[in-house]
Amino acid sequence: MCRPADFKVSPKNPSLAKDEAWLEKFDLEAFTQDIRELGKKLEKNQGKEDVDHLNKMLMWANSCAFLGLGTMGFRLNVVTAFLISTWTFVRWTMIAHHTCHGGYDRCHPNKKRWHRFRFAIGSKWRRLCDWFDWMMPEAWNAEHNGRHHYNLSETEDPDLVEENLVDLREMDVSMGVKWVAVVIQMCIWKWYYYSPNTYKELKLSQHRKSGKPIPPGVNPAEAVTVRSFFSGDTAFYSVWEYMSVVFLPYLIIHFFVLPLPYIFIGQLLGRDDMYMNAVKNLFLAEIFTNIHAFMAVVPNHAGNDMYRFREGCRPHSGSFYVRQVLASVAFSMGTDLIDFMHGFLNYQIEHHLWPNLSMKSYQKSAPLVQAICRKHGIPYIKENVFIRTKKAIDIMIGAESMRWFPEEYEKEFLEIDAMAEIKKRGLVNVTLAKQ
Repeated sequence: MCRPADFKVSPKNPSLAKDEAWLEKFDLEAFTQDIRELGKKLEKNQGKEDVDHLNKMLMWANSCAFLGLGTMGFRLNVVTAFLISTWTFVRWTMIAHHTCHGGYDRCHPNKKRWHRFRFAIGSKWRRLCDWFDWMMPEAWNAEHNGRHHYNLSETEDPDLVEENLVDLREMDVSMGVKWVAVVIQMCIWKWYYYSPNTYKELKLSQHRKSGKPIPPGVNPAEAVTVRSFFSGDTAFYSVWEYMSVVFLPYLIIHFFVLPLPYIFIGQLLGRDDMYMNAVKNLFLAEIFTNIHAFMAVVPNHAGNDMYRFREGCRPHSGSFYVRQVLASVAFSMGTDLIDFMHGFLNYQIEHHLWPNLSMKSYQKSAPLVQAICRKHGIPYIKENVFIRTKKAIDIMIGAESMRWFPEEYEKEFLEIDAMAEIKKRGLVNVTLAKQ
């Protein structure tokens, strides 16, 4: 295990760092019970208030779109680009993210749209109307909702920063050069990395469901980026398939079709620059929204105080809940405006504990989760997003490394989970036998 220079051990257990001494008296079963009970209570209490809050956030997002799209043809403008950028950011991180997780499945009256099995999926029209972005919604669901959430900070986690950036971390260049590389990636990462890699995860999921073996020499955990296309087709899809299904529809429609009305508006106003002004603003907004999303998304699980794990665990088990807390970080939170600008990703710990809750529920749950963590002595990390971005970049460039969860406790917690599952099944069997 890589340990910092100021590493201090627990006086009772030398294998633990001083700040890990809480593990010696941690009651996994009691912590699990508290988290489960709170989750059930939050889900049960969702209703009209959550839907009203969603509609409020939609109104804010659509206002950004109205103002940004409505002014983008007049001149290249940072404010206009920022409004469009924010609309794009919120449409993904708040509206699509929480709906695709099922946050409004039970409480929203319009289940033909606001449901995880309906929103943005099933047709090109639904993608266009609900959530049109570089990532294909079905691919996002496979990569994020499935693989990332239930393999958090394991080697199989497709969003594990330390693994995905291993080439940059080990590159024999100065830290200054690495910082330049990170800044460039911040501006392009959605289409350069996230879009092709989420599509890879969708194809990999389909590949496994069909019972096909992984092709020899292929590492399914390895990220696919645009750079991967320079060596030809990937193991799971061709470059043309990706371009025609995922990439080009967004590129063409968002950047070149969307501003077409400005050709006619320009003719009415006697201006021949309005269409190109709109295109330029859309591309500037693209850079802004990549940076904004990078800062809200990438630091969620990266830093020298975030843990990694060796083995997988059963969903919604004690180990699962512990990992969501220890491998996630919360940002500043509490008001709709602060949360809006963070894309509601500032409640990352709460979201990972219960992915299928609404944005409003996360606001309510944060102080309660913090209280549970204090009660059981488990660290709850909450820090400013700019500080966390610096810590994430330190991981990306190899200046720092993430922590490995103590192996003896990882095994112990998995054994407790296994015993709890056996006990649960035994009770179920007894109940069925009595019936």
